[in-house]
Amino acid sequence: MLKKLISIFAVGALAAGIIACGSSSDSDSGTGTASGPVAIDGSSTVYPFAQAAAEGFQSENPDAKVTVGESGTGGGFEKFCAGETDISDASREIDSEEEVPVCKKNGVSYAQVQVANDGIAIVTNPDLKITCLTTDQLNQLWKKGSTVTDYNQLGSGTPAGEVSLFGPGTDSGTFDFFTEEINGEKGNTRTDYQPNEDDNVLVQGVEGDKTALGYFGYSYYESNADKLNLVAVDAGSGCVKPSVETIQNGTYKPLSRALYMYVNTASLADKPQVKAFIDYAVDNAEATAKTAQIVPLTAEQLSTAKSDLAKDEAN
Repeated sequence: MLKKLISIFAVGALAAGIIACGSSSDSDSGTGTASGPVAIDGSSTVYPFAQAAAEGFQSENPDAKVTVGESGTGGGFEKFCAGETDISDASREIDSEEEVPVCKKNGVSYAQVQVANDGIAIVTNPDLKITCLTTDQLNQLWKKGSTVTDYNQLGSGTPAGEVSLFGPGTDSGTFDFFTEEINGEKGNTRTDYQPNEDDNVLVQGVEGDKTALGYFGYSYYESNADKLNLVAVDAGSGCVKPSVETIQNGTYKPLSRALYMYVNTASLADKPQVKAFIDYAVDNAEATAKTAQIVPLTAEQLSTAKSDLAKDEAN
């Protein structure tokens, strides 16, 4: 909890740097007149971005009150589709079979806005000397019913060590994305691992266990690189580690992904402070991503995000 609080305060302090790179003076988000609440919840991976954006926005709009939760992508969509939040942070797209119908039933329409990029980092404790794993090896290790109890069962020179695994809980978009990409089906996973929706807790778990391996958003590795060993992934074209470059250009396969904010269109139309906030978040996406130590949008992605948001706001 102490590490989590330190992380939150660090993001808040760093967010001051965003203001200097803020939107132009004629932007709605830069007038300093926005007031009222903005309720955000969802992905723990997007959380540092959303929190940094909230700090920067409130510095320019002191009468606005932005709250940011991190109950996981799935947990966030539950609240969002129930009409409880204005914005839902997501590390995957909204589920067309389960979540979209709930939103429709409750009359919640939304705009999808990409705000950053991410790669799912595979990490170990520094004492566990694993440099690269193939997607097949990851599947053997993580699939439902896996009988791998020692890393040397994976072959290809993997070291001996009792398997000790850490990963996101089932409400996490990272869990959904990883299990679908690696195990072929969302939710297909072995159950004898230590789950948590809080990536900081997963970092601490891997750091404190000499034979631990885990996965979570790249930004959490980047913030704790001195405590963890980063494992490259081989999807058939050689071993590639996640980095800003490999995530942006898609060569870190198959674990690169987009990060989103979903905005309730009723809030967008009826709450000026929500429109002002999402405008600010997109206008300052690059600076906010750097502050939050998260992979920023490419120039093309940023142009698309601004264009898509403008269309949604015009409707």
